[in-house]
Amino acid sequence: MLEPAATERVPHLQRWLRIALEDKPRVYAQISHSGELSSVSYWAEILFSAGIATFGLVLNSPAVIIGAMLISPLMGPIMATGLALALGDFYLAAKGVTNLILSVGLAISLSALIVWLLPFHATTGEILARTNPTLLDLGVALFSGLAGSFAVCRSGGAEGVTTLPGVAIAVALMPPLCTVGFGLGSGVDLSIMGGAALLFLTNLVAIVSSAFLVFLLIGMDVAAVRVEMEQSHRAGPIARILMRHRWVRSLSEGGTLHWRVLMLAILLAAVAVPLRSAFEQLASEAAARGAVQEQVRKLIPRAALVSQQIEVGRDGIAVRLVSTEAIPQANLQRAEQFIQQRSGKKAEISVASIASQSELGQLMQRLATPAVATPPPPQSLDSLRQEMVAQVGPVLESEWPAETPVQSFQLDLQSTGVTVEVDYAGRSSLTGIAVGLIEKQLRDQLKMPNLNLDARRVATSSAPKQARPAKP
Repeated sequence: MLEPAATERVPHLQRWLRIALEDKPRVYAQISHSGELSSVSYWAEILFSAGIATFGLVLNSPAVIIGAMLISPLMGPIMATGLALALGDFYLAAKGVTNLILSVGLAISLSALIVWLLPFHATTGEILARTNPTLLDLGVALFSGLAGSFAVCRSGGAEGVTTLPGVAIAVALMPPLCTVGFGLGSGVDLSIMGGAALLFLTNLVAIVSSAFLVFLLIGMDVAAVRVEMEQSHRAGPIARILMRHRWVRSLSEGGTLHWRVLMLAILLAAVAVPLRSAFEQLASEAAARGAVQEQVRKLIPRAALVSQQIEVGRDGIAVRLVSTEAIPQANLQRAEQFIQQRSGKKAEISVASIASQSELGQLMQRLATPAVATPPPPQSLDSLRQEMVAQVGPVLESEWPAETPVQSFQLDLQSTGVTVEVDYAGRSSLTGIAVGLIEKQLRDQLKMPNLNLDARRVATSSAPKQARPAKP
């Protein structure tokens, strides 16, 4: 067996991190073992992590999703790929890439199956958060890959590659894959699937590149590691077969390092292009929202502002305000012009006025208490309608499933409570479970325990959503 040369130059990064030369073969062995295809525990962890992440996304639970990140073993084959590129180890690279492809397919398939079996397919905030990656996500993945590589090297192969809690949470590899599965299982939603797939590819390319850089800078390509590599190749029948071919041996030579660097640079540039477009869109939207907030503070005093909704689209900005004070039309026009100058998008501001916040508070308190014998005074019924529509409309719009859009809704005000009657379009009717979940969200957000929801599917209509007058 060859021994490392005593005069072998120690890289500066290895010295700064206090990595012993004798630890490098153990690091290689540990990373190589993490990419084994025959590990039953690895595939069990993939299944468990994918199942937990899918339910966490559907339940909109960050805590459950974090648990799935901790279980996910995907860092193993990714680190193996980065180390293989640094060493020119074709066999380790082939094993790591094959493991990744099979892991991705298994995770997406299981997630899609779980979602397909569910009686509802409501898109949650945790799902949407993984469908629009930007350059910020690329930065997070790069630093996560650096942290993971440093942790593996500093441990000297003593710690498992897949059991790095902080790195596992920061990387978040499994949730994007399960988001792709959600888009597939809920009816092949290409917008969700495409955005989540781009996020996963961003994390994958960034972590492989970071690992490659760290392993290269600490000098993993030493004689002792080459000895360990040869022993690993001799132990595997597939490796022995591959190494018989001249083109495989040429790929494993260190002289191809510049081609490996070029390949990683091309992959990073390829994912950076769509990420930059999304980042610019995010920056533009943030600037538009900032301009809107500035004008809202000038238009309406904080004490008079009941609620606000801001929708930023590609071509325009819609602002809907509910206030206890009337706003002159001239002030609204000046605010729209200012927002358009700052954002470059046409702005439309609509203001709905109600009597006062004190009356609104009394109404909400009255609806939250048990029914009383004396009905509300007839003269306050119009005000009651307006206030209730202004409160129920935004909440109903935010909680209703996007695949079954609301066509119209009306309020049935009774002495015992409020019934929200909703007409919606869709290919199939919502299940009782889905309606019950929406009803619970309406009760919690509006603080109306006596609120009931009556959902009825109607033929699809192109008319905009609107509220019909409440029943007396």
